[in-house]
Amino acid sequence: MSEGRNRRVALVTGASSGIGAATAAALSRRGYRVVVHGRDADAATGVAAKVGGVPLAADLSRAGEVERLAEQTLAAGGGRLDVLVNNAGSGWIGPFETMPTEAVGQVLALDLAAPIALTRALVPGMRERGWGRVVFVGSIAGRLGVGGEAVYSAAKAGLDCFARSVRSEVRGTGVEVGVVVPAVVATPFFERRGERYARSWPRPVPPGKVADAVLRCVEHGTAEAYVPRWLRVPVTVQAVAPGAYRWLEARFG
Repeated sequence: MSEGRNRRVALVTGASSGIGAATAAALSRRGYRVVVHGRDADAATGVAAKVGGVPLAADLSRAGEVERLAEQTLAAGGGRLDVLVNNAGSGWIGPFETMPTEAVGQVLALDLAAPIALTRALVPGMRERGWGRVVFVGSIAGRLGVGGEAVYSAAKAGLDCFARSVRSEVRGTGVEVGVVVPAVVATPFFERRGERYARSWPRPVPPGKVADAVLRCVEHGTAEAYVPRWLRVPVTVQAVAPGAYRWLEARFG
């Protein structure tokens, strides 16, 4: 990739740790100038220092913060953004009826509303330049639904549908839209949602594996990538044999 003023710019949200930090590092190695977003300013600054990027702090669950991040990102990139990786998210685990109302709002705001608003703010510039990539980091919970994570699953399912719709709208413009669908990833996400991951299977994958999938979407315009790839199997079974899937789900979880 060319250097200087023609160097492509990427924004990675939720990049102060985990998948986002790994993705920022992967894009930096490919020559992108990376805008590292995080809610924790110190953590974002630390990641940005490692990847030679620009740190920007914002709480995307709060009103007005998405628009401010979009403006600051364009300013940092000299008026351009080529790659948007919508990775920031939060979760909550437990029976739906015990989920606090404020937690419902936060998950929907951060996991669904913020990516929609960022895409709305930043894709028009990509279309004008005739090239761009938008990648959403989803979840297998959004494809299958997971007990104890009802709102998180709904938010990720909505993100899937939004991505498909936007992909249809930008077809032929040079802008490509991808969705990465991971299962369990070895990050602090599970502790932050209120409960550590305790199952023996599926085993957590390192965040670098998800970053590699994001990179495939960016470099090849891949529309969909599962991490690990076998995750496509239960999704296919649910689609073609929903009765059998429900039986297996009830028996094995």
